[in-house]
Order: sequence, then C-alpha cells, then structure tokens
Amino acid sequence: MAMRAAHGEDGRSAESATAPADRRRWWRVDCRDVANSRRFLDVLVNRDRVVLVGPPGHAAALSANGMSQLSVALRDAAVQARR
Repeated sequence: MAMRAAHGEDGRSAESATAPADRRRWWRVDCRDVANSRRFLDVLVNRDRVVLVGPPGHAAALSANGMSQLSVALRDAAVQARR
C-alpha cells in the first residue's frame, strides 16, 4: 500500500505538489475494503483540525504497512493543525 500526498495522477493536489513535506495539508493512504476493492483513506488538515475521510459507504482494511502510513499521515497532520 502506498501513501500519496493528495489527489491527481501523481497522487498530489496543486497545493501539495509544490508544498514542502513539512507544509503538506493532505495525505492519501491506499487501502482495501472488505471485498478487497481498492479504496483510499484521506487525511487532511482543516485549520486546527485533522480530518480522516474514509471510503464512502465502505470499511477500510489496512495492512500493517498501511497502518504505519496512516500513523505517519496522522502525526504529520496533527503537527500542521497546531501551526
């Protein structure tokens, strides 16, 4: 499973494409649903809040690697939210 910076073909939004890693405001973590279909968990910073957006109407199943990536994204987003 891969972690991406945000949306788009390369996994990044226009905002995040030029932003240094310590200023990133959006992360995308690959996951699977219970039917093993590819889905995404999005982590974003909205002012002083961290928002976790799961696949609509689906559960997200994360591998150990996916959990590690989600942990990193949540930690980095929390740092950004405090700024």
